[in-house]
Amino acid sequence: MNHLPQISEAEYEVMKVLWKHAPINTNEVTDMLTKTIGWNPKTIHTLLKRLAQKGAITYEKEGRVFVYTPIVKEDEYLKKANDHFLNRFYNGKISSMVTNYMNNEQLEQDELEELRKLLLNGNREDR
Repeated sequence: MNHLPQISEAEYEVMKVLWKHAPINTNEVTDMLTKTIGWNPKTIHTLLKRLAQKGAITYEKEGRVFVYTPIVKEDEYLKKANDHFLNRFYNGKISSMVTNYMNNEQLEQDELEELRKLLLNGNREDR
């Protein structure tokens, strides 16, 4: 997808459910998000409507409920969000971000070890 819609933090929570469980109906989305986040069902319905208007999801009516499927792929959205974050806060440089975390002692030893392995082996999860 060439142009990815802007997705708010709340909409992103809905998208995570859709990415994991699609196709999924209104009742299932509502049940999951009321249990995990505690949102009002009307809020969830509003977010689903917004996501459909933005072109992030599509839906079909099946009986008395709507069944939702994401149009925006999770990996595409995460790449866009990651790039935006790096550009906004670290001039697009992941090394600046890691240095900042290291200097502020925000990385645990096991995280540093995992980064070291990734850098040495050239491993990527998407390969």
